[in-house]
Amino acid sequence: MKILILNGPNINLLGKREPGIYGSRGFADYYEELKAMYPDVEFDYYQSNVEGELVNKIHEVGFDWDGIVFNAGAYTHTSVALHDAIKAVTAPVVETHISNVYKREEFRHKSIISSACVGVIGGFGLDSYRLGVEALLKL
Repeated sequence: MKILILNGPNINLLGKREPGIYGSRGFADYYEELKAMYPDVEFDYYQSNVEGELVNKIHEVGFDWDGIVFNAGAYTHTSVALHDAIKAVTAPVVETHISNVYKREEFRHKSIISSACVGVIGGFGLDSYRLGVEALLKL
């Protein structure tokens, strides 16, 4: 099975950005642990702060890979382009969030991409990614 972990804007700052919300750990260490948990899964990781680059990556893997675990960051709440890219491909996409967006600002309560995804997982810290992988493995 081939799964892409796709992260949007500011996720490159994990461990530095608002540790009270996102924790004090960077994503690179967690990604290595995630790969070790699933030795039979081929993972790739991509992060961009640029919306169009995320769309391009979804197009690149969305017909050949088995799934995408996607934390779109702030684009979750604003991007029709990402919604349409997810709808356009055949790979199932799990929307993932580190924080519980419903315990945060009201503008974060609405996701533009949710209706294009097979499911939504959030609020479990970095473990939300593992839960996203588990969901894809059970499809």
